[in-house]
Amino acid sequence: MTEVVHTRADVAKVRAGMPGRVGVVMTMGALHAGHATLLGVAREQCDHVLATIFVNPLQFGPSEDFSRYPRTVEADLAVLSEQGADAVFVPSVEEIYPTAEPAVTVRPGPRGTILEGVHRPGHFDGVLTVVLKLLNLTGASAAYFGEKDYQQLTLIRAMVAELYVPTTIVAVPTVREADGLALSSRNRYLSDVEREEALALSRALRAGAAAGPRGGDEVLAAARRELQRAAAVAVDYLELTDPELGPPPSHGPARLLVAARLGTTRLIDNVGLVLVER
Repeated sequence: MTEVVHTRADVAKVRAGMPGRVGVVMTMGALHAGHATLLGVAREQCDHVLATIFVNPLQFGPSEDFSRYPRTVEADLAVLSEQGADAVFVPSVEEIYPTAEPAVTVRPGPRGTILEGVHRPGHFDGVLTVVLKLLNLTGASAAYFGEKDYQQLTLIRAMVAELYVPTTIVAVPTVREADGLALSSRNRYLSDVEREEALALSRALRAGAAAGPRGGDEVLAAARRELQRAAAVAVDYLELTDPELGPPPSHGPARLLVAARLGTTRLIDNVGLVLVER
């Protein structure tokens, strides 16, 4: 049975009773098969698994979906129990942010101002701040994050390295539906028509990755062609970078990232690929 705790003091007590390697999976709830995969990997690699459920207000902009973000705690607890989580920390906003406006936050640096940072200014300040708080509170040996949020993953790795946080950040490949759509808690906002149109994102990434041997320009061109075929997809960005989000290399490993809107729903996705020098 998964133990549920709500305060910093209680999570410290739970953590004190967990000898050996402890993994943490941080979530905002609305759990799906992608979260189950994270929990499964953590369970395989660790002696104990902690999860967190916290819809973090600091990472939502004024016009974003904080108030309507799905909150399904009872269903989430059932998933966590099925996946063998030892405990879950479900704090209130006041427990994580005792003052209304945090006096200290974590800034992501230049890599936080590109891609998502352009369209969601301040988002990664909120993400890194809450991740650092939860790493400190859980004292985890390893923390598990999905590659779907690739920029977030990259920035968390950088923060842990820069601040000497003694936690290993483990990347877990994106989990997809059978038709290729990346799993996301926000997929439930899509209408049937929008969901069908959303498949253009994964098609674009596959087309771009397949074009890697023809060089970076063709990667972007192939991906754009797929996106242009979906009239309902409003693209925020389609970018090719190196694995650390810098300029794309002439050859070798690279990352293709996309963000787009379908109606009122915003989705992101990405894929790793290999460029061949022309």
